Amino acid sequence: MALTSSFSSIHSLSLVKLNRHSTIRRPNALPLVTCNSLLDDSTLLQAAKYTVDSYVENGMVIGLGSGRASGLAIQYLGRQLRSGLIKDIVGIPTSNQQHCGADLLVVQVKLQRSESHWINMETALKCAHFILLYCTQLHCSVLVMIDLAFNDADVIEEETLAAVIGRQTMEGGESLIQEKTVLKSAGKLVLIVTGKQYQGAVDGSIPVLIRSINWLETAEEIDDLFLGDAEVWRRPSVGYAGPLGGDFPLVTKEGHNVLNVIFTSPIISLAEVADSLDQVDGVVEHGVISRIPCTAVIATEDGLQIVDNILKIDGSRV
Repeated sequence: MALTSSFSSIHSLSLVKLNRHSTIRRPNALPLVTCNSLLDDSTLLQAAKYTVDSYVENGMVIGLGSGRASGLAIQYLGRQLRSGLIKDIVGIPTSNQQHCGADLLVVQVKLQRSESHWINMETALKCAHFILLYCTQLHCSVLVMIDLAFNDADVIEEETLAAVIGRQTMEGGESLIQEKTVLKSAGKLVLIVTGKQYQGAVDGSIPVLIRSINWLETAEEIDDLFLGDAEVWRRPSVGYAGPLGGDFPLVTKEGHNVLNVIFTSPIISLAEVADSLDQVDGVVEHGVISRIPCTAVIATEDGLQIVDNILKIDGSRV
């Protein structure tokens, strides 16, 4: 698929609970390599190969996900490119750390900066499935349509396939904003998970990016929003943070703090949680993917399970 020139000028997690009366959570010991983890690797490799073989076609622009399964898919895609079985692929990384060899043209996401905060480029361009990129090889900005994106998810909600991403520590070139921009701009989205991550009742943390200025007020508003259902913690970059986030809070490459909204009971609807977070002033982005068509490739002990969601467009909500 040819790149279309754009004439537009577009200017581990140790967590600390916000509540002062709570104690600090210490990091757990490193996990042991078990038979189950080896089984996950084997089945994830099958899922990665299935994703490439089933959905990637010659000439596509592809969003390259981050995570263990996506890494396996990228490696397999690279082998297919070098062997000539797949040709003319352009890759759009969700993380600047993703690579696939010289056979794959990789262009970098260029996000728009508004006066107040970073915003989703899909919204800024008002053009579904298109994204503005900066191609280092061509030394220019280009407007392209992403045909397909694949990515890991921390957890997927059954039936709706709403998902949570970004629970892991963000390091180096990782960006939740970039990741969601690529995934939401894709014509087709594939999420690769294990059976344990495909759940009927989702709980645990949802990462939320907030503006660093007046971060505490934003955190308190989120805490009040989910009062009794969730705890709000701020991620430190190093060491152990105090009740108010410590001296070295994690700051993303865009300049934002990261909160974890930790749900201690099952979430009724991830989409409704996302809607609520979107209304909070100071929230820049969050780790919920919802209300978009996608396919889940689920690696189980019995083989692969493929699930598609059906996006309701008649006024009902997914």
